Amino acid sequence: MNRHAGAVSWAALTLFWLLLVNEVSIAQLMLGLVLAGLVLLPTAGFQASRPGLRRVGPALQLLGVFGYDIILANVAVARAALSPKLPINPQFMRLPLDMEDPGMVALLAAMITLTPGTVSVDIDLSGRVLTIHGLLVHDAHETVMGIKRRYERRIREIFGC
Repeated sequence: MNRHAGAVSWAALTLFWLLLVNEVSIAQLMLGLVLAGLVLLPTAGFQASRPGLRRVGPALQLLGVFGYDIILANVAVARAALSPKLPINPQFMRLPLDMEDPGMVALLAAMITLTPGTVSVDIDLSGRVLTIHGLLVHDAHETVMGIKRRYERRIREIFGC
């Protein structure tokens, strides 16, 4: 882990501690720093190398698209769940991956899982396929192509992978 990433992780864990205890004091700050160190120092050798952020603009764009998609998916899933007819069409879909970096594939899988109505089921890195389950799938091909266009393409652009 490089120094910048280590410092950011240390600060993030310390902030998380302060939020968890809901108290900002010198004693809690010091305890948070110590606890962050107890987590980070022994695990530093296990950190996978990951591509650095190459383009900030597309990263902000991806964040906006992802947020918008989460809102739309929440509304769609709520509408389907509250409908007396329960208009669902669950399907498994296979998304061919254009990325090879395991961390970036995991990021894509996490984004899919965090979007209501979809979940990443399996990552096959050797076959470069991500299996997804969708709850409200009308056109599996269009759903897969939408994920590739809206998420995977942007992740590749942001991280250069």
